Amino acid sequence: MAVGIFDSGLGGLTVLDAVHKRLPDLPLVYFGDSAHAPYGVRDAADIFDLTTKSVERMFEEGCDLVILACNTASAAALRRMQESWVPRDKRVLGVFVPLIEALTERQWGDNSPPREVAVKHVALFATPATVASRAFQRELAFRAIGVDVEAQACGGVVDAIEDGDMILAEALVNSHVDALKRKMPHPQAAILGCTHYPLMHDAFQKALGADVKVYSQADLVGESLADYLERHPDKHGTGQGVKYLTTGDPIRVSSRATQFLRREIKFEAA
Repeated sequence: MAVGIFDSGLGGLTVLDAVHKRLPDLPLVYFGDSAHAPYGVRDAADIFDLTTKSVERMFEEGCDLVILACNTASAAALRRMQESWVPRDKRVLGVFVPLIEALTERQWGDNSPPREVAVKHVALFATPATVASRAFQRELAFRAIGVDVEAQACGGVVDAIEDGDMILAEALVNSHVDALKRKMPHPQAAILGCTHYPLMHDAFQKALGADVKVYSQADLVGESLADYLERHPDKHGTGQGVKYLTTGDPIRVSSRATQFLRREIKFEAA
């Protein structure tokens, strides 16, 4: 048994790293569907099919709890999965809610009615599929009122990161921030709505300016998971260490992952 962390590619490693640092004794299985990445340009039906197949494979590995560390999957597939697909003895959680609760300064699990919050102008940077789903705006509306969200679809950034071309990724970040600022010149906060994007945090912050608070998900998800497992200890798992699975070429994916986390990572074929 272990806690599973799923992503369409390597971006979820930012979440895994934060979870591992926060909960070093937690057994983990990471699954990257690199053969089908990126998800952000696919339609909702395709994302649902790919996500459920991957999560089913993680259930087979003994994961009772799976975190969709892929914002696109969380946005396009999670609700449908929870309503009609996830077995009763399993749990699948997304990564939007911890981020929104941090933005709106609500405690984890606070189900009180939506209220006014200090931040009124929020920039959302995400994949085209996440932007199209409007899942972020929907979840935010459950918790806050009067917040203007301007979403920017960041085409190409995930591909550049997966290919290890950080120069291109930074150029694309600058271009997407410029496009966002033409629509919302003075955002108060910015949401990095893709788990690949923390790798470009400094580029986003520089392009946006020091006065814009940039929220990324990895550390927030780590804290939220620690809180969840304290309340649901049966989902902790009894295994050891971290197992890495990929639908892509294990050698190539391992090399990219090692570059990302700056420590040796060895993937196995899923």
